[in-house]
Amino acid sequence: MSIDYAKKLLAIRKAEGLTQQKFSEITGLSLGFIKIYESGHRPARSETMEKILQIEIFEKYTLWLITDKVAPEAGQIEPAFSLDGSVKSKTKRKVQSFLTEEKNC
Repeated sequence: MSIDYAKKLLAIRKAEGLTQQKFSEITGLSLGFIKIYESGHRPARSETMEKILQIEIFEKYTLWLITDKVAPEAGQIEPAFSLDGSVKSKTKRKVQSFLTEEKNC
């Protein structure tokens, strides 16, 4: 069974309200690579997914990304759950904080 990480990573990026550029800055993936896998020209491999899951603001998607399951009681959700506003607004603050810290380094 092959998991389509590209579609899942796109869903995460959109649920978090991130542009490809912001996603690139946060993850350290090149903007070109993100565009290539999101357009379906190249698959996003498990190594890419593992790198993204090392970032705190994306840890909540770990279970879903790997197994298609969720455990909201354990803080493990799928991107659709981020659209309710509460999770998204927390994440936006964390993203803003992360980007500010990166610029100050």
